[in-house]
Amino acid sequence: MDMLVNYASAHQNKTNILFHLIGIPTIMLGINIPLSWINFDILGYTITAAHIITVGLFLFYLTLDTAFSVVFLIMGLIIIEYAIFLSAHPSAITISALAFFGGYALQFIGHAIEKSMPVLIKHPIQANIAAPFFVVVEIFGLLRLRKSLFDEINSLVAQQRKIDTQIN
Repeated sequence: MDMLVNYASAHQNKTNILFHLIGIPTIMLGINIPLSWINFDILGYTITAAHIITVGLFLFYLTLDTAFSVVFLIMGLIIIEYAIFLSAHPSAITISALAFFGGYALQFIGHAIEKSMPVLIKHPIQANIAAPFFVVVEIFGLLRLRKSLFDEINSLVAQQRKIDTQIN
């Protein structure tokens, strides 16, 4: 819950959230294109480094929430399939770089609009691990699923912002 509250506290502006909903999967695509070049066969199935990392994140996310984790895994596998398709394109390196840097640019623009420091600056590892999970959580929120969880997160964010205001 702490990870969600910390992440959510820096992502309250609707435009910033939208830019993250686009930017984070785009970054994942940019990373997964070169990761798909590292592959091997297991029982006739091609497994890539992207698969291994995605399953690793899925297993970590399972410790946080089962439903969010399953949706992340589905989203991650879809992105990997698209990355594998793009990895064969002659301009795959360019596509990967544009997706990676373009996704991050969207996030920084979103934070400029919100006037908040990106979590990436303060906690780069946590931000990159939490970001895909955050996308799934936000999708649930947009669909108005698990309302009680969002009410709890918003209450904790309000408390955190009040403490931050008192400190500064």
